[in-house]
Amino acid sequence: MQSTDQKMNVLFITLDDLRPQMGCYGQTQIHSPNIDALGESGTVFNRAYCQQAVCNPSRASVMTGLRPDSGRVWDLQTHFRDMNPDVVTLFQQFKNNGYHAEGVGKIYHTGHGNRDDPASWSVPHRVPDISNYALDESNAILQANLSASKARAERGEPAGISNGPAAEIADVEDDGYKDGIVTDWALEALDRLKDDPFFLAVGLVKPHLPFCAPKKYWDLYNPETITLPENDYLPEDVPEWAWTDWGELRKYDNIPATGPLPEAQARHLIHGYYACVSYIDAQIGKLIDRVKALGLWENTAIILWGDHGWKLGEHGLWCKHTNFELDTHSPLIVRLPGQASTGKPSDALVEFVDIYPTLTEAASLERLDHLEGSSLLPLLDDPDRAWKPAAFSQYPRGKMMGYSMRTDRYRYTEWVHRETKEVGARELYDHQNDPAENFNVANRPENAETVEQMGEMMAAGWEGAMAGVSD
Repeated sequence: MQSTDQKMNVLFITLDDLRPQMGCYGQTQIHSPNIDALGESGTVFNRAYCQQAVCNPSRASVMTGLRPDSGRVWDLQTHFRDMNPDVVTLFQQFKNNGYHAEGVGKIYHTGHGNRDDPASWSVPHRVPDISNYALDESNAILQANLSASKARAERGEPAGISNGPAAEIADVEDDGYKDGIVTDWALEALDRLKDDPFFLAVGLVKPHLPFCAPKKYWDLYNPETITLPENDYLPEDVPEWAWTDWGELRKYDNIPATGPLPEAQARHLIHGYYACVSYIDAQIGKLIDRVKALGLWENTAIILWGDHGWKLGEHGLWCKHTNFELDTHSPLIVRLPGQASTGKPSDALVEFVDIYPTLTEAASLERLDHLEGSSLLPLLDDPDRAWKPAAFSQYPRGKMMGYSMRTDRYRYTEWVHRETKEVGARELYDHQNDPAENFNVANRPENAETVEQMGEMMAAGWEGAMAGVSD
């Protein structure tokens, strides 16, 4: 799709913990006009899945094109270079082919002692070095909790609460928080790079915890109209490895150490999540407006994706860290210059490892041998074409690895002992009759044949699923 005399630019927008709950996904709860407009100009993938529902493995799979087992990145601490020192990242491939590759904000997972990847960039990567909070009282709570947590750890006790409030409403401008600063940096980069081929990666943190956004985005919502999920209980017959106690949220101030959230607190957090999505939607609008103002719209590919989903009280759970549909199902919007079909969504089963080969093929770059995904270019021209029959995700739980597969009708999961390779439990959710995944029907006798078929497809793996795809 690249013209012969001009390289296609790439604006690569990544978001953290974003559910596919915007208007372009047929939802009405969230005010997201800019994301929705981007969907109208390109292709919304209704069924896109991450390879593992937590930041570092998900992002590593996108940037390297390797699935978690191949890249050997399953946790927050492991850097992909330690496991694959010579792998060429998506950004490197563009940089090696004459592009200026620049990243601002959260691109790789750089927390928990992790580090960035200088080989990916033409210039040093930048991340704002400011607090997540804009209010003095929130920062005071944060510092007090950090000190108390450190003292407990030194005594050999559980660290407990180590963060500030889980949400904050501050009457500040967009650049009062990190994502506003990142957007300003990205706008400056667009101005600077407009005459050269570029790959600009913009990493917006929200709606990741804490749910902090300028007051004007909170004001878009009436808290009295915010509803709680009806399925605030674990799925029937769910194995113990399939769910978590959402420890990520419990590290924030005033969150119960065990048990459910009080109803008022749950509603407030959902309100905060919605506000954060509207906040980042506004930043995306600024980026798209600048691309158009600079005359770059007709020659710039824009890709927007969230690294994994998030639970807002469904199944009585919060955060991610599972193989459930809510965690593995994530937004993906691709807009390429000159694509044949725009504004028509695709229901094809696609995966985040497909992003790397899609962008390199769109720019007429060589496909590297290590890539484990399929280019999505055929779907951008024909969103309804036949595609691969399954998307694959996984999540580790101690000595067990949960391998999960989403087909047109089912989500099937096997919990496999990582040493003995024995299957300890199975899950089967029938999305035709149970789209909320409230009933694990794997152990019902009437589903024995379906479980056997799903097991055979799982054994064939992603290679088997890709076999029928013609790029």
